[in-house]
Amino acid sequence: MQFLKDLGIKEKNFGASTGLKWRETSDQGELKIVSPATNEYIASVYQASEADYEAIIRQAQEGFKVWRTIPAPKRGETVRQIGMKLREYKRPLGTLVSYEMGKSLQEGLGEVQEMIDICDFAVGQSRQLYGFTMQSERPNHRMYDQYHPLGIVGIVTAFNFPVAVWSWNAMLSAACGNANLWKPSSKTPLTAVACQHIIRDVLKENQVPEGIFSLIIGKGSTIGEKMLHDKRVPLISITGSTVVGQRAAQIIAGRFGKAILELGGNNGIIITPNADLKLAIPAVVFGAVGTAGQRCTTTRRLIIHESIYEQVKNSLVKAYQSLRIGNPLDEKNHVGPLIDRQAVELFSEALKTVQKQGGKLIYGGETLSGKGYESGCYVKPALVEAENHYPIVQEETFAPILYLIKYQGEVHNAIALHNGVVQGLSSAIFTNDLREAENFLSAWGSDCGIANVNIGTSGAEIGGAFGGEKETGGGRESGSDAWKAYMRRQTNTINFGTQLPLAQGIKFDI
Repeated sequence: MQFLKDLGIKEKNFGASTGLKWRETSDQGELKIVSPATNEYIASVYQASEADYEAIIRQAQEGFKVWRTIPAPKRGETVRQIGMKLREYKRPLGTLVSYEMGKSLQEGLGEVQEMIDICDFAVGQSRQLYGFTMQSERPNHRMYDQYHPLGIVGIVTAFNFPVAVWSWNAMLSAACGNANLWKPSSKTPLTAVACQHIIRDVLKENQVPEGIFSLIIGKGSTIGEKMLHDKRVPLISITGSTVVGQRAAQIIAGRFGKAILELGGNNGIIITPNADLKLAIPAVVFGAVGTAGQRCTTTRRLIIHESIYEQVKNSLVKAYQSLRIGNPLDEKNHVGPLIDRQAVELFSEALKTVQKQGGKLIYGGETLSGKGYESGCYVKPALVEAENHYPIVQEETFAPILYLIKYQGEVHNAIALHNGVVQGLSSAIFTNDLREAENFLSAWGSDCGIANVNIGTSGAEIGGAFGGEKETGGGRESGSDAWKAYMRRQTNTINFGTQLPLAQGIKFDI
């Protein structure tokens, strides 16, 4: 396929790079990647060894010593050029994202656009790594704080956003002066290899030290464990399940490292009687079936006022009946495959479970077969009437299942249902009532890191900080002041006088 050639993807690819050079280890196992869209073999990647990891870490340490001395706007210029290079490769890289992961081509292209956008953001941020000046209580003293780079930042990404989440972290972190080591999902390593090829010439032309944008593809039991325990990696950003994040956080905290955790979501939308359903229904459908329900911000619970419940339910069934399911490279299709057959099994088991717990399947739920569905990874998105307290509803099932939940009375009752889960990533309310909207956004409203009014839970812009509360992990990435997570804060006091007064008026005469 031409897009593979354009991206430098060969039949067999190496899995460890310093950004400028590939290490040619080939005896640690081979990941053979098959498209969930067609069940066709794409290419393979040789997994990296522990020796590769050590070599890359050492190179990153040396590279960091140089990179941190380069003025931040100069570092930003390199990121700007990476963004320009991504513009050149948007179509082939977006196509690979779609083909390797299974999301629609429009979403694949959108993911690369997200990379481009965060590059632009990071360029501006490179001139705005601001500290603050404070007034000192002592005469002839000046106080201020400033931010310095941390060192090596580990970036562990998941299969559902195989390139965008890396860019959220790496571009900001690089502008801040850090070296970055990327460990992508073993389910989608080819997109990571492609990114290394895309940025290589920019790194070379700008004389970026080796190790600033490194890649390591390997087993979690070896490479992943080394990274978690490695004191040379002061910060690790991890996108994954809550179970993975809980264990990782304990290990990293045990060595006094820092972690950015982007974990599970069980995102809800409230639809009140004052909602504009022409806005709400499309937002709910995209939120529930986009990326085949495999986004951390996927809409999983729809909390509907009893007075409009039947109307909303009927509208959703009608909308779901119009969904086109098939090869994600066909831009006419709305929904592509799940990542693999194991994900299909989890989808089917969750539907069986919710029905045992009292739920009612009202649409979808089938595994599709026949022409065009040979991979066995296609399903028909499901609508289920349920109650918020069902154990399965309290969990995040990474698949296109939308639970319809009825509420009575005032919006506070809906908010209580909404907040009644352990996850806290994204949330939304559809209403034209100012009081309902403001209550949802108040301190007693949504307990999520993202709260929206009259837009869905899925599809955040890069300008805002992205992340959630509770068992979602509490981390923040991307926009706003998320850049501060990649730096260490330092308070400085300068005495430019001839006396040595002490704070708090303490006297110490010798």
